[in-house]
Formats: sequence, structure tokens, C-alpha cells
Amino acid sequence: MQKLKQDVNIGTNIQKLRLRKGLTQEQTVAQLQVLGCSLTRVTYAKIESGTYNIRISELLSMAKVFQANIQEFFENIEI
Repeated sequence: MQKLKQDVNIGTNIQKLRLRKGLTQEQTVAQLQVLGCSLTRVTYAKIESGTYNIRISELLSMAKVFQANIQEFFENIEI
């Protein structure tokens, strides 16, 4: 599966979406693992901090967990 190189940081938006759902990082990872993502909490924290190149499949799974559309991950991103 291809990865999205985070040359723009979407981690802040991912964190906002997680908090909007009232989830901890651990709860988020547990739900992602049920969907087939093999992320650890440490890796997930790297996604939120922008230091991990997220897989497209992981982004799609997060959209399901957060009940968000893909556009929400890229809101207020300046290029």
C-alpha cells in the first residue's frame, strides 16, 4: 500500500477529529486494529505529530473511525 508523504502536516487535523469523537489515542488505535490497521499507539502518536508517513489505507480507516470525510483531514492546510 502506498504511503502519503507528510510534506504538509495533517496530524493536527487528525488529532482534532479524534478529540471531536472523544477518543484517546489508545481507543483510536484499538478501533483501527479492528479494521485491520496494525498501528501501535506510538506510531499513531507519530502520525499526529507529523513524523510518520501515513498509509492511504490508514487514512481511510481513520475516516471510518472518526466518521469524517477525507476533506476534513486537509482542512486549513496551506500549500
